[in-house]
Amino acid sequence: MKKFSIVTRIGVALSCIVAMALSTMLISYWLSEKADSDALAINVAGSLRMQTYKVALLSQQQKPVQLAEAQQKLLDSWQHPVFYRMKHEKRALSEAFREARRNWLELSPKITSGSMSADELSSALASHVAMLEQLVGSIQQDAEQKVRALRLVQVVALFLTVILAMVVMYWLKSRVEQPLSELTRAARRIGQGDFTSRIAAEQPDELGVLAGTLNKMSDAIAYMYGNLEKRVDEQTAALQQSNTKLQFLYEMARSFNQQVPDRQQLNVLVDRLQQVTQIRDIELCLITEQGSQPYLQLQPADAEQEACGRTSCHECIEAPSHGMRRDDQLLYRYQLRRDHQQYGVLIARTSIDKKLAEWQQQLLSTVADQLAVAMSLKSEAEQARRLALMQERTVIARELHDSLAQALSYLKIQVSRLNKAIQMDDKASMQDVSAELKHGLDAAYRQLRELLTTFRLKVDGGGLQQALQLTATQLSEQSGIRFLLDYQLTNTPLQPQEEIHLLQIVREASQNAVHHSQGSEVRIRLAQQQGKAIDLAIEDNGVGIAQNAEKLNHYGLAIMQERSKQLGGEIQIRRREQGGTGVYFSFTPEYLQQQAAEVE
Repeated sequence: MKKFSIVTRIGVALSCIVAMALSTMLISYWLSEKADSDALAINVAGSLRMQTYKVALLSQQQKPVQLAEAQQKLLDSWQHPVFYRMKHEKRALSEAFREARRNWLELSPKITSGSMSADELSSALASHVAMLEQLVGSIQQDAEQKVRALRLVQVVALFLTVILAMVVMYWLKSRVEQPLSELTRAARRIGQGDFTSRIAAEQPDELGVLAGTLNKMSDAIAYMYGNLEKRVDEQTAALQQSNTKLQFLYEMARSFNQQVPDRQQLNVLVDRLQQVTQIRDIELCLITEQGSQPYLQLQPADAEQEACGRTSCHECIEAPSHGMRRDDQLLYRYQLRRDHQQYGVLIARTSIDKKLAEWQQQLLSTVADQLAVAMSLKSEAEQARRLALMQERTVIARELHDSLAQALSYLKIQVSRLNKAIQMDDKASMQDVSAELKHGLDAAYRQLRELLTTFRLKVDGGGLQQALQLTATQLSEQSGIRFLLDYQLTNTPLQPQEEIHLLQIVREASQNAVHHSQGSEVRIRLAQQQGKAIDLAIEDNGVGIAQNAEKLNHYGLAIMQERSKQLGGEIQIRRREQGGTGVYFSFTPEYLQQQAAEVE
């Protein structure tokens, strides 16, 4: 078969064309190389005549210096490299060159010595110029001969190329184009559904092999076409089944993402699972984390059997099996397990002669896994709510202990002093204790109001900036003092407890300014030091803080000190040089502390 290969034939034809082209180019190059210096040779040979007359003229004018220069130039022209090949070749052109050069070498001394008369010199020059004319004509004839040879080579190459191209085209038409046309027509008939078309595979080449293969393919397609519609129907049914299964899983996942599954949602899920899997007997049993008895058993609305009445699910949970035979049924059990926690079991029952298909088992297993994830997320959400409630109660207890409990302890001590003063009838001590009790009760009431405000305080969806702006607006409307907020933490993430503490410090410092500053303006500024600590400043233009400020406003300052410690920062309260009071607080936010810990 390789002997008659189309590729081999085309390769041979192309090789012949390439070889002919290369031969033509090489011969043309060789001829052009030989004729490359012919124009220069004609030019130099032609200049010999003018130089010869010049030498003769200078010899008559008795100018020895110029004559010597002209002779040397003429000698250089005779020795020009373009005449090199003419010195060694044995042909008419070389003979003419050597004869003309020998004649000049003989004539030159005579011209220089001046031994020749004018008539002799004129005759000798005419003879020598005639030889030069013959030399120029020989060079010209040689160049024309080369050009004619080059033309002949090109014409012959063109003629041979045309003949070869015609032969190749005829061969391609008869051996390639016509068989390909037959193959194309047969392929079109096959594409239209006509599998009875046949091609005569006579050529012992690739097209013959292709024709025979196409005939066999037509027979095979005709054989398979009879069962094609049945297979298409089966595949269509399988695709529809897969689509229904995927749609069911998507709806189940979306439903579980939207809300925690309840009894009604699980009932709908079981009914829908029965429709998708076409399994009549399905049961879903749910148990608690420590329990062994189901607290919820769900079946489809048209279930043929009652739910399992067992008081223990250990057998279904601890020993799952697929296709286990029991009585006259096959049982398929799928655990609802996630992170070593058991939430229940999904059971499917079928008759002995109706084993579940692979896709049905995969779907039941996937549903069981999704139910386990949903129940796990439900447990995690409930646990998160419990932790949040415990944390909130812990915060309330700490706030009560740090403020109101201490105030009550202080009042209890004062009551003990009062009892001793009554026993001793010490009126001065009783008056002092009475004043302390009044001051302590006022402080306790004030702390109670602050605690109520703190417990009711919240940072809603607008964030800390909106809460501070709302606080500033409320205090401005209540007091008539202008509050200016400069908030520069829009790109700084803060934890909820950090926002609450900052808001409470600002409220406490602002209320102190309202009650004691006697000013007309309060500036609140929150900024971050180039990705480092956060600075809070509350400044007023009032009378300034007193020297014994901690005694006059002990509990308000103590609250701010306590909250600054909760954030791990430092707070300073001092009189401003330009007047008024400034409250300055600085702390490192939690996200920067975590970054520093990771670097370490």
